[in-house]
Amino acid sequence: MNIELVGVVGAGTMGNGIAQTVALSGLKVIMIDVTDAALAKGVATLSNSLERLVAKGNLDADARAAALARIETSNDCQRLADVDLVIEAATERNDLKVRILEQIESVVGADAIIATNTSSISITALGGTLAAPSRFIGMHFFNPVPLMPLVEIIRGIGTSDQTVEAIREITVRLGKSPIIVRNSPGFAVNRILVPMINEAFFVLAEGIATAEEIDAGMRLGANHPIGPLALADMVGLDVLLSVMDVYQKEFGDPKYRACPLLRELVAAGRFGRKVGQGVYIYQ
Repeated sequence: MNIELVGVVGAGTMGNGIAQTVALSGLKVIMIDVTDAALAKGVATLSNSLERLVAKGNLDADARAAALARIETSNDCQRLADVDLVIEAATERNDLKVRILEQIESVVGADAIIATNTSSISITALGGTLAAPSRFIGMHFFNPVPLMPLVEIIRGIGTSDQTVEAIREITVRLGKSPIIVRNSPGFAVNRILVPMINEAFFVLAEGIATAEEIDAGMRLGANHPIGPLALADMVGLDVLLSVMDVYQKEFGDPKYRACPLLRELVAAGRFGRKVGQGVYIYQ
Protein backbone atom coordinates (compact mmCIF):
# COMPACT_ATOMS: atom_id res chain seq x y z
CA MET A 1 0.00 0.00 0.00
CA ASN A 2 1.30 3.45 -0.93
CA ILE A 3 0.90 5.79 2.07
CA GLU A 4 1.42 9.48 1.25
CA LEU A 5 -1.11 11.36 3.43
CA VAL A 6 -1.31 10.63 7.15
CA GLY A 7 -3.87 11.84 9.67
CA VAL A 8 -2.97 12.23 13.35
CA VAL A 9 -5.84 12.62 15.81
CA GLY A 10 -4.66 14.40 18.94
CA ALA A 11 -2.23 17.33 19.17
CA GLY A 12 -0.87 16.54 22.64
CA THR A 13 2.58 15.27 23.57
CA MET A 14 2.34 12.07 21.55
CA GLY A 15 0.26 13.44 18.70
CA ASN A 16 2.44 16.42 17.87
CA GLY A 17 5.54 14.23 18.18
CA ILE A 18 4.08 11.76 15.69
CA ALA A 19 3.08 14.60 13.35
CA GLN A 20 6.62 16.00 13.50
CA THR A 21 8.11 12.58 12.72
CA VAL A 22 5.75 12.06 9.77
CA ALA A 23 6.48 15.52 8.33
CA LEU A 24 10.26 15.06 8.65
CA SER A 25 9.99 11.82 6.68
CA GLY A 26 8.64 13.75 3.70
CA LEU A 27 4.98 12.81 4.08
CA LYS A 28 2.08 15.22 4.40
CA VAL A 29 0.17 15.12 7.67
CA ILE A 30 -3.16 16.46 8.92
CA MET A 31 -3.23 16.94 12.71
CA ILE A 32 -6.72 16.96 14.19
CA ASP A 33 -7.85 18.12 17.63
CA VAL A 34 -11.10 19.43 19.05
CA THR A 35 -9.97 22.99 19.79
CA ASP A 36 -7.87 25.59 18.00
CA ALA A 37 -6.00 26.19 21.25
CA ALA A 38 -4.89 22.55 21.45
CA LEU A 39 -3.77 22.65 17.81
CA ALA A 40 -1.84 25.89 18.32
CA LYS A 41 -0.09 24.45 21.36
CA GLY A 42 0.77 21.27 19.44
CA VAL A 43 2.21 23.20 16.50
CA ALA A 44 4.20 25.46 18.85
CA THR A 45 5.65 22.40 20.60
CA LEU A 46 6.76 20.65 17.43
CA SER A 47 8.02 23.91 15.94
CA ASN A 48 10.21 24.47 19.00
CA SER A 49 11.39 20.86 18.77
CA LEU A 50 12.42 21.37 15.15
CA GLU A 51 14.17 24.62 16.09
CA ARG A 52 16.22 22.77 18.70
CA LEU A 53 17.29 20.28 16.03
CA VAL A 54 18.44 23.19 13.86
CA ALA A 55 20.33 24.76 16.78
CA LYS A 56 22.12 21.46 17.41
CA GLY A 57 23.09 21.13 13.75
CA ASN A 58 20.93 18.03 13.24
CA LEU A 59 18.58 19.77 10.79
CA ASP A 60 18.97 22.71 8.45
CA ALA A 61 16.59 25.67 8.37
CA ASP A 62 15.22 24.76 4.93
CA ALA A 63 14.34 21.23 6.08
CA ARG A 64 12.60 22.66 9.15
CA ALA A 65 10.53 25.02 6.98
CA ALA A 66 9.68 22.19 4.57
CA ALA A 67 8.53 19.93 7.43
CA LEU A 68 6.29 22.66 8.88
CA ALA A 69 4.81 23.25 5.42
CA ARG A 70 3.74 19.59 5.25
CA ILE A 71 1.64 19.89 8.43
CA GLU A 72 -1.99 20.93 8.17
CA THR A 73 -4.20 21.38 11.24
CA SER A 74 -7.95 21.17 11.61
CA ASN A 75 -10.66 20.56 14.20
CA ASP A 76 -12.88 19.03 11.52
CA CYS A 77 -12.67 15.24 11.42
CA GLN A 78 -14.03 15.30 7.86
CA ARG A 79 -10.56 16.43 6.73
CA LEU A 80 -9.51 12.78 7.19
CA ALA A 81 -11.59 11.65 4.23
CA ASP A 82 -8.62 11.37 1.87
CA VAL A 83 -5.88 10.06 4.17
CA ASP A 84 -4.17 6.71 3.61
CA LEU A 85 -3.45 6.16 7.31
CA VAL A 86 -4.90 7.63 10.50
CA ILE A 87 -3.01 7.38 13.80
CA GLU A 88 -5.23 8.05 16.79
CA ALA A 89 -3.20 9.55 19.64
CA ALA A 90 -5.85 10.72 22.09
CA THR A 91 -5.79 10.40 25.89
CA GLU A 92 -5.41 6.84 27.20
CA ARG A 93 -9.12 6.30 27.95
CA ASN A 94 -10.98 3.36 26.46
CA ASP A 95 -14.34 5.15 26.08
CA LEU A 96 -12.72 8.17 24.40
CA LYS A 97 -10.70 6.04 21.99
CA VAL A 98 -13.75 3.97 21.02
CA ARG A 99 -15.72 7.12 20.26
CA ILE A 100 -12.89 8.66 18.21
CA LEU A 101 -12.15 5.45 16.29
CA GLU A 102 -15.80 5.01 15.34
CA GLN A 103 -15.85 8.61 14.09
CA ILE A 104 -12.65 8.03 12.10
CA GLU A 105 -14.06 4.89 10.49
CA SER A 106 -17.19 6.77 9.41
CA VAL A 107 -15.06 9.35 7.55
CA VAL A 108 -12.04 7.62 5.97
CA GLY A 109 -11.99 5.69 2.72
CA ALA A 110 -12.47 1.92 2.54
CA ASP A 111 -8.75 1.28 1.97
CA ALA A 112 -7.41 3.54 4.71
CA ILE A 113 -5.60 1.94 7.66
CA ILE A 114 -6.65 2.97 11.16
CA ALA A 115 -4.05 2.78 13.92
CA THR A 116 -4.06 3.61 17.61
CA ASN A 117 -1.10 4.80 19.67
CA THR A 118 -2.37 3.14 22.86
CA SER A 119 0.21 1.84 25.32
CA SER A 120 -2.12 -0.49 27.23
CA ILE A 121 -5.64 -0.85 25.78
CA SER A 122 -6.49 -4.09 23.97
CA ILE A 123 -6.12 -3.80 20.20
CA THR A 124 -8.49 -6.73 19.74
CA ALA A 125 -11.16 -5.05 21.90
CA LEU A 126 -10.83 -1.68 20.16
CA GLY A 127 -10.85 -3.36 16.73
CA GLY A 128 -13.96 -5.26 17.73
CA THR A 129 -15.90 -1.99 17.92
CA LEU A 130 -15.17 -1.26 14.24
CA ALA A 131 -16.92 -2.59 11.16
CA ALA A 132 -13.58 -3.60 9.56
CA PRO A 133 -11.14 -4.76 12.26
CA SER A 134 -8.84 -6.20 9.57
CA ARG A 135 -7.50 -2.70 8.83
CA PHE A 136 -7.05 -1.76 12.49
CA ILE A 137 -3.70 -2.03 14.27
CA GLY A 138 -1.67 -0.71 17.20
CA MET A 139 1.29 1.63 16.65
CA HIS A 140 2.86 2.27 20.05
CA PHE A 141 5.33 5.14 19.75
CA PHE A 142 7.57 5.96 22.70
CA ASN A 143 8.03 9.36 24.33
CA PRO A 144 9.68 11.60 23.19
CA VAL A 145 8.53 10.43 19.77
CA PRO A 146 11.06 12.35 17.63
CA LEU A 147 13.98 10.85 19.58
CA MET A 148 12.90 7.32 20.50
CA PRO A 149 13.54 4.84 17.64
CA LEU A 150 11.12 2.08 18.69
CA VAL A 151 7.56 1.53 17.50
CA GLU A 152 5.68 -1.50 18.79
CA ILE A 153 3.33 -2.78 16.08
CA ILE A 154 0.51 -4.69 17.75
CA ARG A 155 -1.81 -6.94 15.82
CA GLY A 156 -5.25 -7.72 17.18
CA ILE A 157 -6.99 -11.00 16.49
CA GLY A 158 -8.74 -9.42 13.50
CA THR A 159 -5.78 -7.52 12.02
CA SER A 160 -4.85 -8.69 8.52
CA ASP A 161 -1.34 -9.64 7.38
CA GLN A 162 -1.57 -6.92 4.73
CA THR A 163 -2.21 -4.27 7.38
CA VAL A 164 0.73 -5.48 9.49
CA GLU A 165 3.10 -5.37 6.51
CA ALA A 166 1.92 -1.92 5.40
CA ILE A 167 2.49 -0.52 8.88
CA ARG A 168 5.87 -2.20 9.18
CA GLU A 169 6.90 -0.54 5.91
CA ILE A 170 5.66 2.93 6.87
CA THR A 171 7.32 2.65 10.30
CA VAL A 172 10.68 2.07 8.61
CA ARG A 173 9.97 4.95 6.23
CA LEU A 174 9.42 7.18 9.27
CA GLY A 175 12.95 6.33 10.36
CA LYS A 176 11.79 4.12 13.24
CA SER A 177 12.62 0.53 14.16
CA PRO A 178 9.53 -1.69 14.47
CA ILE A 179 8.95 -4.79 16.54
CA ILE A 180 5.80 -6.80 15.86
CA VAL A 181 3.95 -8.24 18.85
CA ARG A 182 0.60 -9.85 19.41
CA ASN A 183 -2.11 -8.28 21.53
CA SER A 184 -1.64 -8.76 25.28
CA PRO A 185 -1.88 -6.40 28.29
CA GLY A 186 1.15 -4.10 28.17
CA PHE A 187 2.25 -5.68 24.87
CA ALA A 188 5.99 -6.48 25.11
CA VAL A 189 8.00 -3.49 26.32
CA ASN A 190 5.72 -2.14 29.05
CA ARG A 191 4.94 -5.68 30.21
CA ILE A 192 8.62 -5.85 31.20
CA LEU A 193 9.28 -2.21 32.04
CA VAL A 194 6.38 -1.26 34.31
CA PRO A 195 6.73 -4.21 36.76
CA MET A 196 10.46 -3.42 36.94
CA ILE A 197 9.67 0.16 37.94
CA ASN A 198 7.09 -1.12 40.45
CA GLU A 199 9.78 -3.35 41.99
CA ALA A 200 12.01 -0.29 42.38
CA PHE A 201 9.25 1.24 44.51
CA PHE A 202 9.25 -1.89 46.70
CA VAL A 203 13.04 -1.60 47.14
CA LEU A 204 12.60 2.06 48.10
CA ALA A 205 9.68 1.36 50.47
CA GLU A 206 11.62 -1.40 52.25
CA GLY A 207 14.52 0.97 52.88
CA ILE A 208 16.99 -1.20 50.99
CA ALA A 209 18.40 1.88 49.25
CA THR A 210 17.53 5.54 48.70
CA ALA A 211 15.88 6.72 45.49
CA GLU A 212 19.16 8.24 44.34
CA GLU A 213 21.06 5.02 45.07
CA ILE A 214 18.47 2.86 43.29
CA ASP A 215 18.63 5.05 40.19
CA ALA A 216 22.41 5.24 40.25
CA GLY A 217 22.64 1.48 40.65
CA MET A 218 20.49 0.79 37.60
CA ARG A 219 22.29 3.41 35.50
CA LEU A 220 25.77 2.26 36.41
CA GLY A 221 25.14 -1.46 36.94
CA ALA A 222 22.55 -2.23 34.27
CA ASN A 223 23.57 0.46 31.78
CA HIS A 224 20.12 2.08 31.83
CA PRO A 225 20.18 5.68 30.54
CA ILE A 226 17.84 6.78 33.36
CA GLY A 227 17.03 5.20 36.72
CA PRO A 228 13.62 3.52 37.19
CA LEU A 229 12.35 6.02 39.77
CA ALA A 230 13.38 9.03 37.71
CA LEU A 231 11.71 7.35 34.74
CA ALA A 232 8.58 6.82 36.85
CA ASP A 233 8.43 10.56 37.49
CA MET A 234 8.84 11.21 33.76
CA VAL A 235 6.11 8.76 32.71
CA GLY A 236 3.73 9.74 35.52
CA LEU A 237 3.11 7.78 38.71
CA ASP A 238 -0.64 7.85 38.08
CA VAL A 239 -0.10 6.27 34.67
CA LEU A 240 2.12 3.54 36.11
CA LEU A 241 -0.37 2.73 38.86
CA SER A 242 -3.16 2.47 36.31
CA VAL A 243 -1.10 0.08 34.18
CA MET A 244 -0.22 -2.13 37.17
CA ASP A 245 -3.89 -2.30 38.15
CA VAL A 246 -4.77 -3.34 34.58
CA TYR A 247 -2.13 -6.10 34.69
CA GLN A 248 -3.39 -7.47 37.99
CA LYS A 249 -6.98 -7.45 36.75
CA GLU A 250 -6.22 -8.98 33.34
CA PHE A 251 -3.71 -11.63 34.44
CA GLY A 252 -5.13 -12.32 37.90
CA ASP A 253 -1.58 -12.79 39.18
CA PRO A 254 -0.49 -11.24 42.52
CA LYS A 255 2.98 -10.58 41.13
CA TYR A 256 1.44 -7.56 39.43
CA ARG A 257 0.24 -5.95 42.67
CA ALA A 258 1.13 -2.26 42.79
CA CYS A 259 3.55 -1.22 45.52
CA PRO A 260 1.66 0.53 48.37
CA LEU A 261 4.18 3.40 48.25
CA LEU A 262 3.35 4.00 44.57
CA ARG A 263 -0.35 4.01 45.43
CA GLU A 264 0.22 6.39 48.35
CA LEU A 265 2.21 8.88 46.28
CA VAL A 266 -0.56 8.90 43.67
CA ALA A 267 -3.17 9.42 46.40
CA ALA A 268 -1.15 12.43 47.56
CA GLY A 269 -1.25 13.90 44.05
CA ARG A 270 2.50 13.40 43.54
CA PHE A 271 2.26 12.27 39.92
CA GLY A 272 5.81 13.16 38.87
CA ARG A 273 7.42 15.82 36.72
CA LYS A 274 4.14 17.07 35.28
CA VAL A 275 3.07 18.37 38.70
CA GLY A 276 6.52 19.20 40.06
CA GLN A 277 6.80 16.33 42.52
CA GLY A 278 6.76 12.56 42.51
CA VAL A 279 9.55 10.43 43.92
CA TYR A 280 11.69 13.55 43.53
CA ILE A 281 10.87 17.23 43.98
CA TYR A 282 11.32 19.42 40.87
CA GLN A 283 11.86 23.15 40.86
